[in-house]
Amino acid sequence: MNIGKMMKQAQEMQSRMKDMQAELATLEVTGEAGGGMVKVTMNGEHHISRVDIEDALWADQDKDMIEDLVAAACNHATQTINQKSKEKQKDMMAGMPLPPGFSL
Repeated sequence: MNIGKMMKQAQEMQSRMKDMQAELATLEVTGEAGGGMVKVTMNGEHHISRVDIEDALWADQDKDMIEDLVAAACNHATQTINQKSKEKQKDMMAGMPLPPGFSL
């Protein structure tokens, strides 16, 4: 493989990565906890835009449980964003020749 071809492929990969990052930034996911009693909406840049807590949780007045469920819902949303990011990277790299033993 010549250096010119490698440079062109690197530029293509850089362009794809930039497009993927822009697409991920607009992605929106919802993380849930407590069987859906707490929902957190997060975008691809890990910014939370909404937290929804069912009224029934407030009736128990269990502050610790509510805090734990909000944290769990945030973690679920973060895991979902990370998973989708890995899937997009894998799709982006499909068809790109990688050296033997190299994977993402």
